[in-house]
Amino acid sequence: MKKLFLSAVAVVFAMGVSNAQEIDFGAKVGVNFAKLQGDAVEDLDGRTGINVGVIGEYMFNETFALQVEALYSQQGLQSDEGGVEQKLKLDYINVPVLAKFYIGESGFSVEAGPQIGFLVSDKYEIDGVNVDEDLNAETIDLSAGGGVAYKFKEGTSLEGLSANVRYMIGLNNVYKDNGDTFGDDITNSVLAVSLGYKF
Repeated sequence: MKKLFLSAVAVVFAMGVSNAQEIDFGAKVGVNFAKLQGDAVEDLDGRTGINVGVIGEYMFNETFALQVEALYSQQGLQSDEGGVEQKLKLDYINVPVLAKFYIGESGFSVEAGPQIGFLVSDKYEIDGVNVDEDLNAETIDLSAGGGVAYKFKEGTSLEGLSANVRYMIGLNNVYKDNGDTFGDDITNSVLAVSLGYKF
């Protein structure tokens, strides 16, 4: 997990090797409302987790930017039937690459783009106890999506802070052999609400 995270962080900072003066770096933290999509899991609840990591934003001009992030992201699902709590915990290092379009001088922006996720943990728990089952999750997860963000204006007491809401939908199956795991095609789905700070 440590090597994957450091590699993902390197992707963010690589943007600034030659033009660091034009890039804003920062960090962000937020909450995930994650779920798996598929007929076999449509009645199960989503997993609420965290996302935390680093960001780098390259401004091409006043209205267009490219933002790359490296985020630790908790995803999966859970169910509570008959007093038995079951959780499927899928944790990733996600690297989204987003085109951002700023709306005038309002501070608001819209963003969209692809994301690659590197699986770092795949656990199945019953009542908080890890069950030794190999669910054969894919090590790479591809997603796409977008969202909206607000960046507090320069010169205010909240300068550097930003807020973001983003939805990402998976493009590939979460499991290598869904016939044995769920008997269905399963993809990730994540609604994330985050706060960021750019230095």
